[in-house]
Formats: sequence, structure tokens, C-alpha cells
Amino acid sequence: MLTIEQMRRKQEKLKRKWAKEADLEAEKEAQRVAKIEAELREQEKIAARRKLLMEQRENERLHQKHIQRKQKIADQKWEKQFDSLLAQIKERHQKDDKLEEIRIIIQNREPSLQELNWDSWLSDPLNQRLADLDFERAMEMFKRDNLLAYRRKPGRSKKKYVINNYALVFSGDRAGATDSYATTTFNPDTYELWNGFTISFWVRPDEAMNQTSVILGSKNNSPESRFKFGIHSNGNINVGIGGTNVTGINNPMEVGKWYNWVITYTGDDKGAGERKVRMWINNDPRMTSNTNTRWANQTAARTIYFGGRNTDGSYTQGFACALTNVAIYNVCKDSDGTFANEVYNNGIKHNYTGDDDLVGYWRFSEGSGNTIADTSGNGNNGTFGAISGQTTAEPIWEKL
Repeated sequence: MLTIEQMRRKQEKLKRKWAKEADLEAEKEAQRVAKIEAELREQEKIAARRKLLMEQRENERLHQKHIQRKQKIADQKWEKQFDSLLAQIKERHQKDDKLEEIRIIIQNREPSLQELNWDSWLSDPLNQRLADLDFERAMEMFKRDNLLAYRRKPGRSKKKYVINNYALVFSGDRAGATDSYATTTFNPDTYELWNGFTISFWVRPDEAMNQTSVILGSKNNSPESRFKFGIHSNGNINVGIGGTNVTGINNPMEVGKWYNWVITYTGDDKGAGERKVRMWINNDPRMTSNTNTRWANQTAARTIYFGGRNTDGSYTQGFACALTNVAIYNVCKDSDGTFANEVYNNGIKHNYTGDDDLVGYWRFSEGSGNTIADTSGNGNNGTFGAISGQTTAEPIWEKL
């Protein structure tokens, strides 16, 4: 039988066992709670990552949708621009075709030899077609025909008349310029200009005159044959006639102002002391040069360019300038300044159509398109030149 002391010790032993078991149970419970809490935290992390991933996907979807919307708008804008560009090209081609037909009509029609009223004038099918294509141009030709018919009447003076002109602005060929110019089919040799000629034109320099540049003309390098009018690199006037190249001519011009040039050559058939090149600028004598050598290398010239020089078929020495009213005669019309005075006093818009001995005349009266009609009757029209690799190389029409 257990004594009280034994029972007490047994009871304490049980208490210690129970306490230990309780501590173990509490530790297990704590571990279980910690595990549950860790699992909950992990689930929260997984849920947060899932939510972030969904937000990223939604943002990406919205971004792609925005890009697609912008692309669609850009495509629609380009389609509109492309359609507009096609329409402009079509309109340009139609306009060019129209201008070409007008040019052909003007070349082929025969002016009336008597004054007519409008209805009678339109009885000519070419005149009627011209009126259908360009009423204002037709009215101009109608008035011109009647004026010429009036001037043909016996006892009538050869009174000149004025037209509304345009000029062409050329860019020159300095660095950054678009090298705009115009070609013509006018060859000085075709009209035997070595037997004497006169050229008149109006020019406005638009750049500093400190480099070699040509307003209009041509040159054959081998054998050499010149027909050019421009500026020397020292700023002086440069005139090249056949084998003669005169560079020491004082230049009175200022950038932005209009000037009339008249140059004459007496002809190879004159004596050594009488073969002269003369020049006037705004009716002011600039030069009289005795050319003891004849115009060299006949039949070796090239067709002339406007806004630069034709050098064996290549555009060179372009000049930034405006040019208008170019007239070429196959006779020397001036030795004392009378013709130069008449030209200058008649002004920049003077019309020389119908003058005797006129072999080339470009009035620059079109105002649009890419052709400058030769109204002398010889058909050596000017056409805007094309520079390889450039699409904007065209002169610009300017109203006077």
C-alpha cells in the first residue's frame, strides 16, 4: 500500500508529465498555426501575382488596341493622301496634255490677214478648239490677230503692244540648289548667227555674282564654239561668241533688280576691224569689242539652255535668277544704241511678235506648265530640264 509520500511524488510526476505533454501540444499547435499562416501568406502572394499578371495582360491588350487604332488612323490618312496624290498627278497630266494641245494649236494655226469679229474668228476650227481649251488664251490670240491685221493695213505704223508676261525663276547650281533650268531646241548655227545677230532679254539676279554662272547659252568644248551670256567668277559680265570670250565687262547689276541686256554681233563677213560684239545693259553701253577672229567652228554649237549653259548636252554653270522676254534676231540690229534704247524704253512686257528677222522669241507668257513657247514661228520651245536623281528640279513661274 502506497504511503502518502509516495502518492505525493507520483502525483507530482504525473503533473510534470501532463505539463510536458501540454507544452508539446502547445508547440504543435503553434507550428500548425504558423504553417496555416505561411500557407495563407503564400496564397496571398500567388493571388497578388495572378492579379498583377492579369493587370499586365490587360494593359498590354489595351496598348495593342491603341497601337492598332493609331495604325488604322495612319493607314486611313495615308490612303487619303495617296488618293489625293493620285488625283493631283492625274490633274497634272491632264493639264500638261491640255497645254501641249494648246501649244500645237498655236504653232499650226494661221493668223487671219484681216480684222474679224469674234464669231468670224471662231469659224476656224483651230480657233474654236483653242477657245474650248483656254478662253483667255483664245481672246489673247484673237486680239493679237486683229492687231497684226490692223498693222498690215497700208499707211499704218508698226506700233508695238504690251502683253501680260511672266518670268521663270531658276535656282542656280550652288550647294543645296535644285539645279532648275529649261532646255530649248534653238541652235545658233541653224540660223547662221555667225553672219550677225542680236539678242535681247530681261534678267533679275537672285544670288551674289561671285562665281562663274550663265543666264542662257551653250558651249561645245571640242571644238570650242560659244553662245553664252552670264557672269564671270570675278563678278564681271561674261559674253562668249564663237571663239571669242569677253570677260572684262563692268557689271552694274544688283541682286533683286531687273535689267535688260542687248548684245549684237556684226558678222563674220565684216572686215577684221568691223567684226564687233557690242553690249548694252538698260540702254547703257557696256562694251564694244573688235573680234579679229571669225566666229570659230561653225556648225559646232549646241542648243541653248535657259538658267544655265548647255555644255555638250549637260547642264552647267547655273545662275539663280529670273528670266523673261528673250528675243533673238539673225541680223545685227544695232551699232549706235537705237535698238537698245527702244527695247529698254518699251519695258519688260513689250511684245516683239511679228518683228522682221526674229528667229527665236520666248515671251514667257504661259504662267503655268513646263513649256515656254517659241512664238517666232520656228517652234524651238523651251522645256523644263530634268536633273538625274532630282524630282524637284523645275523653275518657278512668277507674275510680273
